[in-house]
Amino acid sequence: MNNSDTDRIDETVTAELSRLRDSIDNIDAAVVYMLAERFKCTQQVGHLKANHQLPAADPTREASQIARLRQLAESAKLDPAFAEKLLNFIIAEVIRHHETIAAGEDQ
Repeated sequence: MNNSDTDRIDETVTAELSRLRDSIDNIDAAVVYMLAERFKCTQQVGHLKANHQLPAADPTREASQIARLRQLAESAKLDPAFAEKLLNFIIAEVIRHHETIAAGEDQ
């Protein structure tokens, strides 16, 4: 393999890396915007719960969501344990928001 072949391969690899990284960047942006939309909805749920003296956490709903997301993850060929960890992190943040709302700190 001569030097021009190596340069061509390097350019091809660099272009492919760039294309893939652009896709990753777009997906990351979409994930952030989707999470923002999700949190807008959960904020509304938090206000509704606070207005009706409902608890911030709903273990039955949370367990159902975790089971549902694990199934979706399996279908999508994503590690279900990872999906569960991610959802548990999100749920903890939502509960924290709901507790803040219920305490009257976010009206």
